[in-house]
Amino acid sequence: MEILQATFFLFVFVPLVNPAPPLKQESLQFYEYDTDVSMRSLTQQDYEMQSKDIRKDGTNVSPDTTLMLQRDDSQLDVPPTKDTNLPTCLLCVCLSGSVYCEEIDIEAVPPLPKETAYLYARFNKIKRIAASDFADITTLRRIDFSGNRIEEIEDGAFSKLLLLEELSLAENRLVKLPVLPPKLTTFNANQNRIKSRGIKANAFKKLTNLAYLYLGHNALESVPLNLPESLRILHLQYNNITTITDDTFCKSNNTRYIRTRMDEIRMEGNPIVLAKHVNAFSCLRMLPVGTYY
Repeated sequence: MEILQATFFLFVFVPLVNPAPPLKQESLQFYEYDTDVSMRSLTQQDYEMQSKDIRKDGTNVSPDTTLMLQRDDSQLDVPPTKDTNLPTCLLCVCLSGSVYCEEIDIEAVPPLPKETAYLYARFNKIKRIAASDFADITTLRRIDFSGNRIEEIEDGAFSKLLLLEELSLAENRLVKLPVLPPKLTTFNANQNRIKSRGIKANAFKKLTNLAYLYLGHNALESVPLNLPESLRILHLQYNNITTITDDTFCKSNNTRYIRTRMDEIRMEGNPIVLAKHVNAFSCLRMLPVGTYY
């Protein structure tokens, strides 16, 4: 009888234990500056997943697993970081070709391991980018300096970065654009202080891979010249653009010309009535977003 009672109480007690809470699936958080295409590109999830494989002393638990966790397939071609004894890797997080130096109040670009491919240095106090900062780091493919205090970029700072595809300088204090590397596909300079005289006439002409260009929330008086045919997204919202010509997007001497790749142009928040410049959009598949009356 005692055995039966013990069994009964055990049977009653077990269901009263609270079940373990379900695992929370971390949602992707995209860092946007009025853009539909994210510069972040799974960076946050990449960082959080890889950080779980790091011991408190900063060493990697399983280098092979870290490579598997990379969300960017191109990172698989990057060898594991060897220069983890650099001071930068004590202050930042260095993981298989990626360096994360976010929100640590650095005032200059830190020395990087030579095989660095992805640098995330958002929300710091960097004021200047020197030509020497990336002179020996030719493997860089993505750089994100969003949310700093950058006022000056030395000539040639990015000239040796022939593999660089994505560059974000959003939310800084730039008044002019630097010379951009030739293979760039995404460039974000939203929320700066850039005026039209701070962009050279051929700044984008030779960037034949450039697909996403973000120049919103600046002080531009006109649309940049010589935009490449590869461009798909162009953001110029909340500038001071007052005029557009028939050659801004189209070719006035070729009525059959169609800009086939352009999917979106944003021009809202500018002091221009777009309806007065109908011929300027004749080659586009869709009208720009903006004021028409």
